[in-house]
Amino acid sequence: MAFPSPTLTAESEETKEFVARQADLADSLLTTAHRENLRAEVTRLFDHPRHGAPFRRGTNLFYFHNSGLQPHSVLYVQDSLDGEPEVLLDPNTLSKDGTVALSTYSLIEDGKYIAYGLSESGSDWVTIRVMNIADKQPLSDKLSWVKFSSISWTHDGKGFFYGRYPAPRESELDAGTETNINLNHEIYYHVVGSDQSEDILCWKDPEHPKHSFGASVTEDGKYIILGIYEGCDPVNKLYYCEISTLPQGIEGFKETKEMLPFVKLIDNFDAQYQVVANDGDEFTFLTNRNAPKNKLVRVDIKKPETWTDILPEHERDVLESADAVNGNQLLVCYMSDVKHILQIRDLVTGSLLHKLPLEIGSVSEISCRREDTEVFIGFTSFLSPGIIYRCNLTSAIPEMKIFREISVPGFDRTHFEVKQIFVNSKDGTKIPMFVMSKKDIELDGSHPTLLYGYGGFNISLTPSFSVSRLVLCKNMGFVVCVANIRGGGEYGEEWHKAGALAMKQNCFDDFIACAELLISSGYTSSRQLCIEGGSNGGLLIAACVNQRPDLFGCALAHVGVMDMLRFHKFTIGHAWTTDYGCSDKEEEFHWLIKYSPLHNVRRPWEQNFGSSCQYPAIMLLTADHDDRVVPLHSLKLLATLQYVLCTSVEDTPQVNPIIGRIDRKSGHGAGRPTKKMIDEVADRYSFMANILGASWTD
Repeated sequence: MAFPSPTLTAESEETKEFVARQADLADSLLTTAHRENLRAEVTRLFDHPRHGAPFRRGTNLFYFHNSGLQPHSVLYVQDSLDGEPEVLLDPNTLSKDGTVALSTYSLIEDGKYIAYGLSESGSDWVTIRVMNIADKQPLSDKLSWVKFSSISWTHDGKGFFYGRYPAPRESELDAGTETNINLNHEIYYHVVGSDQSEDILCWKDPEHPKHSFGASVTEDGKYIILGIYEGCDPVNKLYYCEISTLPQGIEGFKETKEMLPFVKLIDNFDAQYQVVANDGDEFTFLTNRNAPKNKLVRVDIKKPETWTDILPEHERDVLESADAVNGNQLLVCYMSDVKHILQIRDLVTGSLLHKLPLEIGSVSEISCRREDTEVFIGFTSFLSPGIIYRCNLTSAIPEMKIFREISVPGFDRTHFEVKQIFVNSKDGTKIPMFVMSKKDIELDGSHPTLLYGYGGFNISLTPSFSVSRLVLCKNMGFVVCVANIRGGGEYGEEWHKAGALAMKQNCFDDFIACAELLISSGYTSSRQLCIEGGSNGGLLIAACVNQRPDLFGCALAHVGVMDMLRFHKFTIGHAWTTDYGCSDKEEEFHWLIKYSPLHNVRRPWEQNFGSSCQYPAIMLLTADHDDRVVPLHSLKLLATLQYVLCTSVEDTPQVNPIIGRIDRKSGHGAGRPTKKMIDEVADRYSFMANILGASWTD
């Protein structure tokens, strides 16, 4: 098989031929009974109604709903909880194949307008449109080349803030297929009814082209808050602008061409600052300043010399969020050993008022505003498809009443069990891992097992429900495990930093230790163990396969960062240097070259693994419109694996298949329609099941 040069472009004929051959190879290996069984059963169980938590704007309530197999959830509006719901925005009408998705939205305070962002084919690029809610008709407004942006309305209803990049030079660009680096993010203000060319530039920083920005209006409408970010670390600068001090308002800056006069409250990248609430000039922030597990602080932004701790850092639990509600109360969410805890606290003093009852699992969403006397809380777990609780805060003891509960046909949670165990890593650090299986399985080493991990960017893998993983347990006898390795946010910023930069090897050591424990404890064997991860987790899988090819029977790596020496040169990759480092710096180059998947493919039979050792069966998954982790990462690794292990060796011991699944009109994962998700599940898990020798039971 030809080995494409790393300099080839995605449009080159040689690369197109390589991709076509991979598609043929994958099709020949995926045509199995397992695939059709998985597709049918996942489709059957996925066909159940799902609701999002309601939220209020103006006099109306809004919520998302999917009847079951709709490509995307639909946004509904109603005048009360008991009112007749009406469709407000149905993304399923925007494309025949479901590849246009709603990626962001924001409603104006009085509920008159909604601004919403649409993405095509899974790309990170977004086009913002505006709709009049009363007649449900889109306006002419169309804002292009928006990326990594929120939408925040001013309370006068005239317009909103958003972030964008300069338009690419290519006139005939298929947005999402380019690899050009994303530089010079800017914040604009758009006046409803005007052309994008007339938008008001509010902030840019050409001296720091890699910085990104977010502008939001405080809940009282008084201030514009500007967050400035240099990468993906939980640190930011924070500036503010008092709207009432602008003599001619924001629109006055259209003529002056000057940027808004932001005041610098925090002008370094030492810590993270998120606005929780403000009373005039007095602000409450969630911060990790001198508090790696986070705390709440208060400051008068006009007198920033004095900062007061309102809710100190907890000794072991991570403060994940704090929402002002019911006037002067806080709804606080902690994470304790990767499980969520909810509390009501006093906004002024931080003192504990109530503990809200919650079973072991994850808070998936919180819907409330400071003026609300009741909140809606979304909950999920490995064995709970989803519950929305309604909590009235005016009662003496707030109650968590079920407002809506998702029910999956034919699913009986009493047939399954979930355990949390703690694994000793190479350096003795205890790593939490969830293990889901049928009840009372024998630990005789016979069970096909799937181990999933991520380990990066301060992201925590909390319990969540998955139809596809349920089917693996129910119909194929799988044990499904989620490892909460270092690099994530499960125990705060120290846990994150312990798996980043020069410490990245800890992630791989943690994951390998979890795999070894599953084998030594009798859950499975190396031959029956599959590992899986996506994005940074795709890097995890590929690095672990390189380091321990003898330990796994199969590996599924989705949209992984595989070239650690050049990732910063493509689209938004430069933002990841805060977690990985950058090969342009000599010291950091030496960190990266040690584990970069692309640069560490070795023939295991020539190493210390024995003459018959080979790589496990591997599926690398990517997509043609992934402009987050561009496809060249997976394609280059795929070509390298096939060349080094297979086509360059006579009588190679490598007989386990190494294949790629390259999706079309799809991106990094967000915005995929239901059918595409189910098709991918059927492909990757049928490949896994076939390799591990799993059998199907109805």
